Amino acid sequence: MAKPAAKQAARPAAKKAPKRESKPAEAHAPRTVEPQPHGPAAAVTRRAADRLRAGHLWVYRSDIESLTPAPGTAEIAPGALITITDTRSIPLGTALYSTASEIAARLISHEPMQTREHYLQQVSARLNAALSLREALAPTSAENNAARLVFSEADALPGIIADRYNNLVILQLLTQGTAQDDVRSLFTDIVREHFAPALIIERPDPRIRELEQIEAPSPAPLFSQNPSPELTTIFTINGLRFHYDATAGQKTGAFLDQRLNYAAAANHAHGTALDICTYQGGFALHLAQRCREVTGVDASRAALEVADRNLDLNPYLAANVHWIEADAFELLREYESQGERYDTIVLDPPAFAKSKRAVTGALRGYKELNLRALRMLRPGGILVTCSCSHHVSLAEFTEVVRAAASDTGRRVQLLEVRGAAPDHPAVLTLPETSYLKCLICRVD
Repeated sequence: MAKPAAKQAARPAAKKAPKRESKPAEAHAPRTVEPQPHGPAAAVTRRAADRLRAGHLWVYRSDIESLTPAPGTAEIAPGALITITDTRSIPLGTALYSTASEIAARLISHEPMQTREHYLQQVSARLNAALSLREALAPTSAENNAARLVFSEADALPGIIADRYNNLVILQLLTQGTAQDDVRSLFTDIVREHFAPALIIERPDPRIRELEQIEAPSPAPLFSQNPSPELTTIFTINGLRFHYDATAGQKTGAFLDQRLNYAAAANHAHGTALDICTYQGGFALHLAQRCREVTGVDASRAALEVADRNLDLNPYLAANVHWIEADAFELLREYESQGERYDTIVLDPPAFAKSKRAVTGALRGYKELNLRALRMLRPGGILVTCSCSHHVSLAEFTEVVRAAASDTGRRVQLLEVRGAAPDHPAVLTLPETSYLKCLICRVD
């Protein structure tokens, strides 16, 4: 409420404070303050604090307002455990710090400052929980003996990914704080307690290792039952057999997240099928269980050579299967112009959006692929279309397919909306873990 005019006039005029000149801050350069007794810390912006309180686990470098080194040190060491606080110095939890990545800190606990020993105890408990969950979600059987064992933030273990292919276990340590010998040793001991692997090997992701500035690990296995370890095996998913080579392929070697989507696609598939970006034949071989003819397309000759060897492992498949080495966009343009038609088409391209800046271009790419596929499907045809770009949301991806359907004038019925297999769980407060989208549609 405004004060009466008489009383306002009776008050002496306040003196104006001298105007201060503001200095432009350096972009994304957090200030360093004097070390405090409680150890290294990072104060984050209000936006980042709100995000952490809402359940997110990442702090981007641009969100750090100040860094406080540990007492007696000039800077925070790579991979150090740091306390995250808001600008009022209220602790938000403990995080693994990276001196290189744009994701500067990954929250591991909502408790303030922990020791490395405490962190390893936490890792031990969470590893055991993750492996027990996989034994329930993806139990080993004659039909399926490959699964994701640990899925980073989704298992509250940022920077740790592990997959099992039959009797081989592949480990990836993706941050400065996890790519250390104490984590390797702990992981090896716990996996051996849960399973009886013939081999445990670390396989770094070259791109992530460069971004995180992590040294290459020793090529020697973390564990091997044999003096001369065998780095290859044959694994089974949905009753189909696949070759595995621990020294080759993308990710840890295969795409286990599509396991149930492979089976779902096969349930709907019929007639002649085209599998775009087949990689090592995952979708194509599943389609071959129901279709009379399957064409798998990929730009990688090495991947198609493995796909052909995988076909040989499954001689009972009655379909006529063949492979084409080609760029997906170029081939679809050519096939569409030639009037090629199919009853089933699968689109499973690599991630088009590696960053938020790439989303616009990614959406254009998805639109073109889906547009051409819809034009090439016969009435009653099946479109299985996927995106593994976590920067592209399910809503955005669905809108792309809707727009493509509108442009073609085809009536498209959405039969299934799918994601990654349950051994790749998503965390509701961390959208990045819901990265895989799979739409199965019927096209009139």
